[in-house]
Amino acid sequence: MTPLFRRFGRNHVRVLSGALLGVSFWFGSGIKGNDTGGIIAWSPGIEAHAPAIVSDHCGRYGKYGVITSIHPWPGDFIGFACRRPGRYGPMYN
Repeated sequence: MTPLFRRFGRNHVRVLSGALLGVSFWFGSGIKGNDTGGIIAWSPGIEAHAPAIVSDHCGRYGKYGVITSIHPWPGDFIGFACRRPGRYGPMYN
């Protein structure tokens, strides 16, 4: 048995592992959204990658993404909207 199991016991380690796994799934990607849009957690250097992240997210729904707001402070977000291809937009032509 490893020292961690001896000190806490198997059940405590299982509960802790499950909690850490759940937290990593919740905060793992840094992007929250659905087919109408979402937010990306801002961090230094993310603005260069934001258009690719947005287009990848909205592309899953057959839409294109438009960044609507950027608040460049730690703890704030980059907002975006997913729009249907229609008369106007990159998929129209």
